[in-house]
This record gives sequence, structure tokens and C-alpha cells, in this order.
Amino acid sequence: MVDGTYVHLFAAALFSLVFLFLWRQSGVTYFAYWSLAWAVESLAWVCTQLAAVTGWPHWVAFHSLFEFAFAVSLVAAARVALAERSRSWRYALRVLYFLPGLVLVLELIGRNQHALFFALRSLVLGAIYFYCFRQLALGSRRLFHFTLLALSLLYFHCAPAYLFIGMNHGVVPSWMSYMNYISYMDLALKTVLAFSAMAMWIENQNDRVSQIARELDRVRRENARDGNLDYLTGLLNQDSLRKRMDGDESFKGVASVCDLDDFKSINDRFGHVVGDEVLRNVGNLLRSSIRAEDFAFRWGGDEFAILFSEQETSIARRRMGEIEARLQDFRVRGYTALQISFSWGVAEGDSVPLREVLERADQEMYAKKRARAAARPLSENPQ
Repeated sequence: MVDGTYVHLFAAALFSLVFLFLWRQSGVTYFAYWSLAWAVESLAWVCTQLAAVTGWPHWVAFHSLFEFAFAVSLVAAARVALAERSRSWRYALRVLYFLPGLVLVLELIGRNQHALFFALRSLVLGAIYFYCFRQLALGSRRLFHFTLLALSLLYFHCAPAYLFIGMNHGVVPSWMSYMNYISYMDLALKTVLAFSAMAMWIENQNDRVSQIARELDRVRRENARDGNLDYLTGLLNQDSLRKRMDGDESFKGVASVCDLDDFKSINDRFGHVVGDEVLRNVGNLLRSSIRAEDFAFRWGGDEFAILFSEQETSIARRRMGEIEARLQDFRVRGYTALQISFSWGVAEGDSVPLREVLERADQEMYAKKRARAAARPLSENPQ
């Protein structure tokens, strides 16, 4: 066809399918209205072809109705756009509610005045496309966004151009010969619009996949962290310490092993609930007493281990003394003051395996525990 009716018909149907696919995949109502708009536009092109083939004038009326539905669908799409709207701008554009009706009037009575008809129709569609452009936030929709603006400017340009041609009795001056191809310019921009919408959806899907990947990575890290935590004290657990001990890397820093003296008597006297409260508070105290680069473990029962990374032995000893002093003022909720005796030992790691460093710290701790028990009056020693 010389006038390209079949090309426009096929393009409108394709655009409708593209936006239908986007709507089904994304659930965005905006795309649903665009799919509807292009579906009725393709029906308008069908009516145009039938009018040319059959010569039956009533096809023009059907064409007018579908053009009206096309304009209404575009306005409806703009109304459900996801961008925030300025109230003053929104109220100023209420006039657009009446513009689609002009399309129907122009289609029905303007056929005998082609220049005026095309000029006003271009003005209406230009206003609608500009409204769609204005209602969308820029974001990641740059190509889609600016294609709407290009369509709006194209139609706004066509309005005075058609009036000028009409005043020249339909004669197109040589310097306006490009107007003979204006419908193909329109088709090219609409093609860019449809496939930029597809690209926008693909970009959003990629962003969503990246977001899900980041979320899964966060969940994995949290699960790994939770799997290495002791549920009662919040410190790293025995498995986590064992992994470090089984590693081949040498330890540089100071290791400390500590133990609560006569913890069994606390459980026997106050019960395991109070005993758990003591362990929980000791865990909190250890966590708050070390640096971010240090590590505290519950080695098992009432025994703990602390790794001071690249720390001097004198500073580590002073830190353990401070922890022991703070435990002297420990109180159990609902009970009187409960002093906790706390034995500890430290050993410096000089590029030797961690297991060897912990064994030396453990030996020092038990040496202190035995010395403390020996210095205690016989009546205070547990039976």
C-alpha cells in the first residue's frame, strides 16, 4: 500500500502485544492501558482500510470511535503513572479530559476539511503525549520518557504545518517535503517507544535479580554467622573456635582462657535459670570488653576463650583484670549481690598454631584456679 496502512496496522498490533506482555509480566496497570490503546488503534487502522476498499462511509464513524478510545486509553495510562504528581499541574491538565472528545468530533465532521482536521488532531495527540511525558518520573525510564516528549513535539510541530499546507490548498512546498514522510517518523518513534518499554522492563528485571542475589547473600551471611554463635551467650561457639584451631595458619596476638569458679554451686543453689542468666551476662560483658578485631568464644560450659588480635600481653592482662573486677559487682535480677570468682590465663602467640597458644593459656588458668582454691579456707572449699 502506498499510504502504508498495512504497515501501521501491523505496527499497532505489535505494540499492543508488546505492552500486553509487559503488563502480564510486571502487573503494572500503566502497561495495560497502553496495550489497550494500541489494540484499539489497530482496529482504527482496520476501519481505515475497510473504508478505502469498500467505499462504505460508515467505516469512518467506527474509525472515529476507535480513535476516541485510543486517546482515552492514553490519558488513563497517564493517570495511573507511578510518578508523584504536582497538584497544581494535575489540576491544570484537567482540560485533557475533554480533549479525547474532540478527536471523535473532528473525525465525524472534519473529513471535508482535512487540513483543519489533521491540525487539531495533531494538537490533541501532542497534548496527550506531553501529559504522559509529564506524569512519568525520569528514573531508569530515560529513553521511554524522552520518546514520549519527542512524539509530543512531533505532533505539536505537525499542527501548524498542516494549517500552513491547508492555506496553500494542499500544496506542500519543497522545503516542507519531509511532511510526506511524517507518518513514518511517527511510526519510528512509536517503535522506539515500544521497545524502550521492553528494555525498561528487562532493566527492572535485572535490578530485581540483583536485589534478590544481594538479599540471598545477606541471608547466607546471617545464617553462617548464626551457625557460629552460641545461642545463650551470643559469643562465637565451640565449633567456630575448633575451625580456627584446626586451621594451618599461625596465630599472632594474645589468647586468653577464662573460667567461672565453682559455677556448679550457683546452679545447685539458685537453679539453672539463674545459672543461664549468669552465663548470658558474662557473654555480654566479654563482648563489650573487646575490640571489633578481637574474638570471644564460649568454649563449653562455663569456660570462655578470647583472642586479642595483634595485641601486647600486658594490655591483654590488664583487660582481663578489668573484666574480673567488673564481675565482682554482678547482681542476679531478683536476688542479692552475687560475687563471681573468675579465673583466667593468657599466652602470647608468636606465629605458632592457635591450639598451642590456647593450651598454654589454659594451663595458666588452671594454675591460678588451684592456687586460689589452696588459699581459700577449708570451710569454703566445695565438698
